[in-house]
Amino acid sequence: MWFLPALITLLAWGTADLFYKMGNNQDEKDSALKTVIMVGLVMGLHVIGYYWLYQGINYDWKNILVYLPVSSMYILSMAVGYFGLRYIEVSISSPISNSSGAFVVLMSFFFMHATMKPLQWFAVIIIIIGMFLLGVFEKHEADAEFKREGKVIDKKYRISAIAIIFPIIYALLDATGTYLDGVYLDYRKILPEDQANMSYELTFLIVAIIVWLYLKFVKKETVNVFKERTLGLAAIFETLGQFFYVGAMAGNSIIAAPMIASYSIVSIILARIFIKEKLNTKQYIVVAFIMLAIAILGFYDA
Repeated sequence: MWFLPALITLLAWGTADLFYKMGNNQDEKDSALKTVIMVGLVMGLHVIGYYWLYQGINYDWKNILVYLPVSSMYILSMAVGYFGLRYIEVSISSPISNSSGAFVVLMSFFFMHATMKPLQWFAVIIIIIGMFLLGVFEKHEADAEFKREGKVIDKKYRISAIAIIFPIIYALLDATGTYLDGVYLDYRKILPEDQANMSYELTFLIVAIIVWLYLKFVKKETVNVFKERTLGLAAIFETLGQFFYVGAMAGNSIIAAPMIASYSIVSIILARIFIKEKLNTKQYIVVAFIMLAIAILGFYDA
């Protein structure tokens, strides 16, 4: 019963990336903060509706502090990712963000003295080189736009060569969270899985409320969550993917992990269809190699 949950996770997270991009407009300076609010609210509803009302799980509130180092890495990584999506194609951002597995492997190697297979080293090197090349190609696009006589440079090309740092930061923070998750849930077994996930989602809810109050009382901006349909859909698909991810990994992790890790393919296809993103041939080749490397790391991680 692993295949259907894995497929739903792949489709849900790939679709969430599309809605994140559509909802994070570079002309709306607070769109990333609004995304944090929507994701936090949906995750909070998931805790209340599923864990408390449906499953009847008792939550120990001290765990929200115990798990805070992990939660903070995940939430900060997502906030950075939301901001970066304002200035860069999801077709580039998604594969780079998914490269966090490469950094997890390196952290495990250097800090926990884990062993690495030659193919894992190859995948890590491919990802690092690929991220560098995507930045170079974005800079070339900016230069080409600049040289076109009589044409104003698109804001995306003026910023995206630098903004590629955001998905890289996302990958580093997410990798740190994943590494700490391994310590908390497996290596030291500090928390059971349900308490950890509830702590993460409740922390995200608290952050969402704080950001909401900040926008309302400091920036004097009213956020009507019922009008943020695009960001709401992104949050729903994010939470949906997280829910089915657990079932897929429990069913057959060795196959599900690399399958789910390839959800960037869904992001790229949807971005090409619905928001008309188009990369050049060199960028598509690099993205393909990065996704192949992610699949390799996903296989070994499982």
